[in-house]
Amino acid sequence: MPMISRVSDTGLWVLSTPRTSYVLRVDGTGAPRHVAWGPRLTVAQAGDLLVPDGEPVSSFEGLAPVGEELPVDGGTRYGPPSLQVRYADGSRAFEWQPAGHRVLEPAPGAAELVLEFRDRLHPLHVALHYTVREDTDVIERHTVVRNAGDSRVDLLRADSAAWSLPALPGYRISHVTGQWAAESQLRREPLPHGETVLTSRRGITSHHAGPWVMLDDGGAGEEHGRVWSAALAWSGSWRVTLQRTHDGRAGFTGGVGHDGTSVPLAPGEEFTSPVFAGLFTDGGFGAASRAWHAYTREHVLPHGRETAPVLYNSWEATGFDVDEASQRRLAERAASLGVELYVVDDGWFGARRDDRAGLGDWTPAPERFPHGLRPLADTVHGLGMLFGVWVEPEMVNPDSDLYRAHPDWVLHIPGRARSELRNQLVLNFARDDVADWAHDWLTRLVADAGVDFLKWDMNRAFSEAGWSGPPDGHDRLWTGYVRNLYGVLDRLRADHPGLRVETCSGGGGRADLGILRRTDQAWTSDNTDAVDRLVIQDGFAQVLPARVMSAWVTDVPNQCTGRTVPLRYRFHAAMAGLLGIGGDLNRWSREELAEGAELVAEYKRVRHLVQHGALYRPSGPRGEGPTVVQYAAVDGAETLVLAWRRGPGRGVPDAPVRLRGLTPGARYRDARTGAVHHAAVLEAYGLRLELPAEDWSSAAVHLVRVSDAGAAH
Repeated sequence: MPMISRVSDTGLWVLSTPRTSYVLRVDGTGAPRHVAWGPRLTVAQAGDLLVPDGEPVSSFEGLAPVGEELPVDGGTRYGPPSLQVRYADGSRAFEWQPAGHRVLEPAPGAAELVLEFRDRLHPLHVALHYTVREDTDVIERHTVVRNAGDSRVDLLRADSAAWSLPALPGYRISHVTGQWAAESQLRREPLPHGETVLTSRRGITSHHAGPWVMLDDGGAGEEHGRVWSAALAWSGSWRVTLQRTHDGRAGFTGGVGHDGTSVPLAPGEEFTSPVFAGLFTDGGFGAASRAWHAYTREHVLPHGRETAPVLYNSWEATGFDVDEASQRRLAERAASLGVELYVVDDGWFGARRDDRAGLGDWTPAPERFPHGLRPLADTVHGLGMLFGVWVEPEMVNPDSDLYRAHPDWVLHIPGRARSELRNQLVLNFARDDVADWAHDWLTRLVADAGVDFLKWDMNRAFSEAGWSGPPDGHDRLWTGYVRNLYGVLDRLRADHPGLRVETCSGGGGRADLGILRRTDQAWTSDNTDAVDRLVIQDGFAQVLPARVMSAWVTDVPNQCTGRTVPLRYRFHAAMAGLLGIGGDLNRWSREELAEGAELVAEYKRVRHLVQHGALYRPSGPRGEGPTVVQYAAVDGAETLVLAWRRGPGRGVPDAPVRLRGLTPGARYRDARTGAVHHAAVLEAYGLRLELPAEDWSSAAVHLVRVSDAGAAH
């Protein structure tokens, strides 16, 4: 069965993925209508779902608010529009007129359907794009709007896609909320009737919400139940509007921007929305997460199959007090632990001695690095490590040579105050001259200093988001900023194919599928407290894979929370993602350095499972008992179990942990103890973790499949 099928006499389209089907049609009015999204169907079976074009139930109801592929503003539609247009004469609305279709092959193993329309009155063209692949159930959707007339058009709302769900007895929404140092707090709650808006108005993805959503009927669990989910690949302001109607239907629409902004289209100009990808799974939230993880590694990340190195970052050890000699000493200690990537954080450039000055002047401080960064990079490379630096290209301190030369380069509204956060202002990356400046110094830095890795930070949200140049600059900057940001990263990586980049925004403020298409990993949170991180990492990993989740071992008492937990507990928490070390190694005792080296070596033996395996969540961080995550090899050859417990419960023994992803009938040997377990027992009855009876205990259990000849009976 082809991935895209058409039934010409009914206008029906059937999009097929390995396990699901997405069905739509162009109805008698010319409008694209949703038919079904769920378990896989044949074309004949999909035809059974067709119903006649309906009429409004009453003069008060209008067209069904859930069910259009891209609800537009106009006619008898009263739900949240996905496309809302204002023409030069001040009029609005859009009427669908089919203009053709195309089926493309954008890449091997992929197929793309393009449905083309125009407005019946104005020369405005809309194309709906659907991409399916033979190795994933994720369906990519986006919309292209083109102004074919000779007058300006304003897109008051231009979403990427709308997704409709079948009628269910109830609906529950899963999403994340949070703030700085408490990102990705998972929420699961009934979806209210009416409209629910998830959004960021900050110019970045934000710490406060994530651009993804999951819906189920309220009965799904980690391993069972139907789940519909979608994720927006965009790194600026965004909005997802969910609707639950009185007649038992639900759906949602999402795209760029927020209330009060628009996308202007000059004559001949077109707007291509970001991908809003959707996924149906019939195996609970765990199956949804695993499908998103596999899709991200294979089809989003530039180098998703690579195994990321263990890194060390100098921030906690040195703060802004950075110089060549101290960094050399730290690098030697990091190398002795088995670190593979050494990163110099803030403080290496210009007049940067604190957060009040120097940001924007990206040349090594001559009194600290008299010969630039190259000698330090050579030392790091000589120790067998890659070399990285922290940068914040989108920001400037008012106390900097850059700002004194170009005060007009920042986001501002003429005549109004320029609000400083963290003593800095936001450079207007929507300006091509600003983007070109950033690319020029970044590509020179990477080449001149031999940089292998950039920690790309962005430490504040937009304010006074004005652009006094073009007359429609205020609206253009919201999307133009992100497009140019993407362009700088794309050009930089084309210049330096070996360069790897971490996206960071004061912690987890910009972690989404859009930025991850041109970076390699994401800083999860500035809060490195191992206990808090288990909650943050759980929410992060609902959609984004461990392959991108940066996690550090830092010193105690923790700088953010003041909590003290054992070094092993901190390592095991960080081993659930991309292991990094951020503590002051100059203060670590000989015993801590030895234990750290041992745990780094242990992580290297299992990181292929963490970074490329399938994630299972036997016990989450919000329930009673230990928190447990499991990473299983795709072929079932081995698995890793990580467990953490605050303290032993009096008279309440830890329940065995039932594992998943094992080979039926196989046996597995514990790599540390040599004990052999039957897969049938591990899956049906569970693994006894035997955590130490003490506060803040943790464990890492590595099980490897063995042959019958090597197994004990």
